[in-house]
Amino acid sequence: MSERPPSYRVATDTGGTFTDFVVFDESDGTYRIMKVPSSPLQPDQALLTGLTTLAEQGVPSDAISVFTHGTTVGTNALLEERGARVGLAVTRGFRGVYEAMEQSRPFGPSVFDLGYTKPALLAAESDTVEVTERLAASGAVLEPVSDEEVAEAVRRFSESGVESVAVSLLFSFLNDEHEQRLADALRKADPNLWVTTSSELLPQMREYVRLSTTVINAYVSPVVGRYVGRLSAALERLGVAPGRRFTMQSNGGSVPFDRTPDRGVATILSGPAGGVTASVAISRAVGIEDLITFDMGGTSCDVALVQGGEPTVSDQNTLEGRHIAVPMLDINTVSAGGGTVAVVDPHGSLHVGPRSAGAVPGPAAYGKGGQTATVTDANVVLGYLNPVSLLDGDLAVDAAAAERVVAEVAAPLGVDTVRAADGIVRIVNVKMGQAIRSISTERGFDLRDFTLVAFGGAGPLHASQIALDLGIPRVLVPPSPGATSALGLLMSDVKHDLVRSRLTDVSELRAQDANSLFEQMHLAASKQLAQEGFSEDSTSYRYFLDMRYSGQGYENPVPVRTVPLTEEDLTGYRRDFDAIHEQCHGHAAPDQSVEVVNYRVQAIGLVPPVSLPTVPPAEGPVTGAVTGSRPAYFPDTAGGTGSYVPTPVYARAKLGAGHRVTGPAVVEQYDSTVVVFPEQWAEVDHYGNLLITKVPSAEERSSR
Repeated sequence: MSERPPSYRVATDTGGTFTDFVVFDESDGTYRIMKVPSSPLQPDQALLTGLTTLAEQGVPSDAISVFTHGTTVGTNALLEERGARVGLAVTRGFRGVYEAMEQSRPFGPSVFDLGYTKPALLAAESDTVEVTERLAASGAVLEPVSDEEVAEAVRRFSESGVESVAVSLLFSFLNDEHEQRLADALRKADPNLWVTTSSELLPQMREYVRLSTTVINAYVSPVVGRYVGRLSAALERLGVAPGRRFTMQSNGGSVPFDRTPDRGVATILSGPAGGVTASVAISRAVGIEDLITFDMGGTSCDVALVQGGEPTVSDQNTLEGRHIAVPMLDINTVSAGGGTVAVVDPHGSLHVGPRSAGAVPGPAAYGKGGQTATVTDANVVLGYLNPVSLLDGDLAVDAAAAERVVAEVAAPLGVDTVRAADGIVRIVNVKMGQAIRSISTERGFDLRDFTLVAFGGAGPLHASQIALDLGIPRVLVPPSPGATSALGLLMSDVKHDLVRSRLTDVSELRAQDANSLFEQMHLAASKQLAQEGFSEDSTSYRYFLDMRYSGQGYENPVPVRTVPLTEEDLTGYRRDFDAIHEQCHGHAAPDQSVEVVNYRVQAIGLVPPVSLPTVPPAEGPVTGAVTGSRPAYFPDTAGGTGSYVPTPVYARAKLGAGHRVTGPAVVEQYDSTVVVFPEQWAEVDHYGNLLITKVPSAEERSSR
């Protein structure tokens, strides 16, 4: 019998500085990682370079059976306002909905910002067309759209030169007839025109958030679609995973390549979502269910809260003041990464961010032309990062350049270089600490109940100090922190979220009607999964009822345990809603009427699991993993001025299960560096995770 040919699953996550690869060998269940410099102007170039390198290392492209990609193309297009020129079609008389937005400042610091301005419209007023048509709140046609109106809209958009059109008509979530007529005419007139209808993308109530989400999708989808199309063609030529190519979505699941261009808005948090997925799996394996994920890369830091093993998913999100209503993991992002730039303003104040040196020119320490001080340069000066090379010698480090640019920051501050470097790190830590507080303590959670899961290339550098500052009792550093987000892509199932709005008082809702709607959504989802190659026994479904007290402006999702529903079930879910509302908002009103607003179905195509490898037990003393020593700067325990102390450097690859590293210490590996502070120690568990905790006092140790 001939041997089975090798087969690999490959996941890639494009970051601001590096593009990460995880290669899973299906023959023996092992995986390995690789990093290549990102190519911001042509993100697919770094992917193709990486695939070429993998082929040279014995992973031929045609042996890759599954390819999953986390991308920032859509995110960057929105943040940098480099999306398509968008036309907008609205019901006559409602063109002001988009500009008015929610008619108020957003919650948070903007409330106190005297210079606050709303974000620019992605669809200009001159590219907005009003269409005479009207549906009633029941979905019944009050005024049909005429052929003349449709033809006029098509002519206007054709003459304006828009590349993409968002169609969002009033009450179209109940009746899509008018939107579809307009969309069909637009596509027929110009097959190259990108058309997004709100009834296909987001058939739910609330005209502004539905309109905003539709416009954002129309804005980023052409950019994402062209990128995915170009990448798909290149992968096709290489023979990579035909028919099994996936893109990570913001909801923590993936979607086939051919579905990605229609829903570019669903990729806004593509990469960070992979990190949350992997963190949950890694933490669950060691019995941790309450965690804060801390993903610090080259340009940004992403944090998320997970309680009871379930990450929070929100369908009401904002990015740079723009509203997005598709399901997304509740991830808070701040501009704090290894490449974040430090500057001194004319008033003599030190600022860190939001600008980043990115992959090009990058930090000065990387020797690629960077001339400004970054967080990475400060970490080199403080002795945390290897002053000679990173990535196992693949990336040379110019310590003198790091010293020079940090000294340029120190001069106008009137302090020495070390003090300036320490200030840079402290400021960026405070920014990231505030991001953690905003998703935890500001929502009533006690950080003493959570574990900080630190990953990304720079996360383990900063996590120990942040945990001490915030009172988080434990830090978990996964075995491959620099590629944890890419590992999460391998672990992600295919997920499709369906929603339908039907506003009904629970006391008047019949189980038969709810079951009918759930059945329609289930059939549509199961058909989609079947087309994507998933058999019935490799799928699962989750059902939710979005409920609110009558008249409220927000809802809470209530999980539905079994379908079909009974009348008794509806009564029980009404009580569940009270409990959920009290947990989320601090109060409940059991005597008030409750409405069902939305019906949701999450359809999941289950991919083969990726098992986490274990590490062998420690052999010999931990000193056998020491590779050297260097001076590293640590503040004193009171938070004041610190000093350099001789710090042992450990090779993580030489640490076995049961080894304990006592701080101060630096643990180096290919894709990241871990810093353990003097009052901490780090223990290696069965899966190779580093668990960092405060060293117990003598009294605590004697009581054990």
